[in-house]
Amino acid sequence: MKDVKIEFRKPIYPINDELNQYLEKYQRTTTASIEYDDLLRFSDCIALEDKEGNDTHWLGVYYSDSEHREIENSLNRIYTYLHSDGDEESLPYLTVDSIDYCTFGNSKPFRIRVRNILNDNYTNFYIKKADASRIYGLELEEILSPHRINFLVYKNTLIEEHILGIPGDVFIKNYMEKCNDLEKNQIAKEFVKFNERCFIGLLGDMRSYNYVVIPIHDFDQVIYRIRPIDFDQQCYEGNLKIYRPQYFKENKIMVDMVSDRLKPNSVEQYRKEEKSLISKRIANNTKRYKDLIKIMKKDTISKPENVVQLRTSFSKFYKNKEYENFNKMGEILQKAIVDGLEHVK
Repeated sequence: MKDVKIEFRKPIYPINDELNQYLEKYQRTTTASIEYDDLLRFSDCIALEDKEGNDTHWLGVYYSDSEHREIENSLNRIYTYLHSDGDEESLPYLTVDSIDYCTFGNSKPFRIRVRNILNDNYTNFYIKKADASRIYGLELEEILSPHRINFLVYKNTLIEEHILGIPGDVFIKNYMEKCNDLEKNQIAKEFVKFNERCFIGLLGDMRSYNYVVIPIHDFDQVIYRIRPIDFDQQCYEGNLKIYRPQYFKENKIMVDMVSDRLKPNSVEQYRKEEKSLISKRIANNTKRYKDLIKIMKKDTISKPENVVQLRTSFSKFYKNKEYENFNKMGEILQKAIVDGLEHVK
């Protein structure tokens, strides 16, 4: 299996006025009183390890007493914005258990754990630098996938809810072999559908640690869902294979399972099923989808050479020279969705 690689770190693209107006229209903005850069003022940190003593690339960070009180108050309010439309009645019962900083990856997020002291339930959320292409990825996930996603934007700061599930690499390593044959068949089917969604929506870099596997108990069986948790590589890379999870070596076990357990006609059936569902989701969110694509088609969220490479690849893939006229990733995405769903009547 030949691996595909992402060679350079992607820059952060600013949110333009039109995208900001879109976010306000669809209630994705907030009046939070803290920004990403505020959290960088930590005074000390400690490396965090997993249960096996391995480096997690996360640091537990600490602030001075005065800084901590101010930051905790702001983070608790952000929690209420995410989960209860800013209702402040729960504020006296919320406390910030931990603030962690990730040193790995493009976004270098802060992970916040807020606990309700009345019942000890806790919730995680993430604070990152706002990046236009990541926001497009989050919105497309809301429109094109069966999953809802909760995020807010404040100035140049992005606040994302935690997506529940088992990280794909952890699932493959620790849980896959415990699944029975029917469950493995079901996971193979789900990976085919997940692979199709990523390609249709041009969401790249879905290596196993960038998605989660979600077990769902249904009467006497367990079914599985796969959903992305990292939207950094939305419509950025020029290599067409970046948008197909099947080409990453980290997903080899998933790919082999599809080959071993599903016949080619079954794979094609599941691909068509997912395309049909995506078409229906777009039909159910036509106004939102058109508003988003209109802005994407004018926005710059990738390098010119990536746009040229991708439009050339799609022109050959779909045997359609119309792609050669496109200079923005949003234009390529719109046409690729149309061509990808062409069979759906």
